Amino acid sequence: QVHPVESGGGLVQAGGSLRLSCAASGSIFSINFMGWYRQAPGKQRELVARISDGGTTYYADSVKGRFTISSYRDNARNMAYLQMNSLKPEDTAVYDCTVNTKSGYDYRGQGTQVTVSS
Repeated sequence: QVHPVESGGGLVQAGGSLRLSCAASGSIFSINFMGWYRQAPGKQRELVARISDGGTTYYADSVKGRFTISSYRDNARNMAYLQMNSLKPEDTAVYDCTVNTKSGYDYRGQGTQVTVSS
């Protein structure tokens, strides 16, 4: 099992920046991908960015050029960061970190609120 825990959400004005962190513990060497998803009120949950164990990244079109995902691993944890720049009110959502393992399981964190005021 893998246990992701998010931090770093908050309130920011449009045009500002936030950095989200995800700390995944447990069977970290089974991790295939670490991804950031978001869900805004009344909308479907969507994949924002994802990074593979080998460092390959994916971004949703709506965040390309503004968000950057990165990762770091030590013996105890696998970290994933989401640097969010030039934030827009439409980026307001609950962001969660989901870890996909090589065995095909997904483990989802509790989420962190990001609110962008206009």
